[in-house]
Amino acid sequence: MSPLMIPIIGMMIPIIAILAKVYMRSMEMKERQLTAMGENTAEKAAQYASRVAELEQRVRVLERIATDGGIQTAAQIEALRDSPVSFSAEREKVR
Repeated sequence: MSPLMIPIIGMMIPIIAILAKVYMRSMEMKERQLTAMGENTAEKAAQYASRVAELEQRVRVLERIATDGGIQTAAQIEALRDSPVSFSAEREKVR
């Protein structure tokens, strides 16, 4: 080994350590970003599932009203008008 290689290797060790540290920090940052994105996606999926369940219930009611006879239909429509459920408030919760 030449006498010039010893200082070169001595300088390479800290440079490699610094580069390894930078790489590890970037990997940690990417992991945190993926975790945050996963949590956000799970929250959105739960909101969409809730909204879908609400819409399915409304469709069932409308199907029942559409397939039932005259007097029952009128009574059900009036019952829906008197219903205290505010779908606009529920919609704001989802957003």
